[in-house]
Amino acid sequence: MVSQTTTPAAPADTSAPAHFPAYAPGELAALAARHGLTTSGARPSLSAYLRQLWDRRHFITAFATAKLTAQYSQAKLGQIWQIMTPLLNATVYYFIFGVLMNTKRNVEDFIPFLVTGVFIWTFTSSSITAGTRAITGNIGLVRALHFPRASLPIALALQQLQQLLFSLGALVLILVGFGQFPKPSWLLAVPALFLQAVFNTGVSMAVARLTARTPDIAQLMPFILRTWMYASGVMWSVDQMLKGDRVPHYVVVMLECNPAAVFIDLMRFALIDSFGASHLPPHVWVIAAGWALVCGVGGFVYFWQAEERYGRG
Repeated sequence: MVSQTTTPAAPADTSAPAHFPAYAPGELAALAARHGLTTSGARPSLSAYLRQLWDRRHFITAFATAKLTAQYSQAKLGQIWQIMTPLLNATVYYFIFGVLMNTKRNVEDFIPFLVTGVFIWTFTSSSITAGTRAITGNIGLVRALHFPRASLPIALALQQLQQLLFSLGALVLILVGFGQFPKPSWLLAVPALFLQAVFNTGVSMAVARLTARTPDIAQLMPFILRTWMYASGVMWSVDQMLKGDRVPHYVVVMLECNPAAVFIDLMRFALIDSFGASHLPPHVWVIAAGWALVCGVGGFVYFWQAEERYGRG
């Protein structure tokens, strides 16, 4: 008698449904929209992005304040370094440029002139330097939480503004000590600082996107900022340097329209008696407002365009 064997049936495949309807791409998009589904990590519209930032305004201010408080938490002098750092820089520049190179001979009130330039320049350079670390220095936060990434460079720029406002008390004491007493023109410092803050924030956001893609830019930034500082009249008078025919006209225009020099000149004009309107380039307020508008809006839009790519290596 021959035994009959039967082959066991293969188990049913339960990994996929028995019937999956085929949809055209347009039909899938309509189906997703009907059920409220959106693309994961998609960039929101510009108006929606602005609303998201406004909704997180308390996070931005709290993040900036926390960063400022923690900045010198390990130092024994603590927050005093917020004042000491620009003062020590001004002391070094005074010795090198004012004494050794004697740039003070053609500048009235050289110490108020120099200290004002150092404080205002430090505001811009620190904001841009912080922008280079806005994404790369907070990559864990970027990858872990969903929030508008522009919150980070804006918060870091706000931190630098808070630090400047904190240290302005020392600047005022120095100005008064060298005969520059408060007067109505000091009120011009408010719009000047506002325009500079908008400019700094826009550049910080642009740099944040660049360094998120190419981290090596952060290594080049100190050299770029140092060159920019020397071209901005922090330690010497742009007005005195441009007198005569020694400098080509296109160089004159570039130096007069240099945004860092423009903001420094506006603050000197507001705070120093001897720095009158004759020291300012033509249409200086228009130039300052133009830089703030172009860099503030342009930097924000440039950063927003890469919103969905931050933190994705």
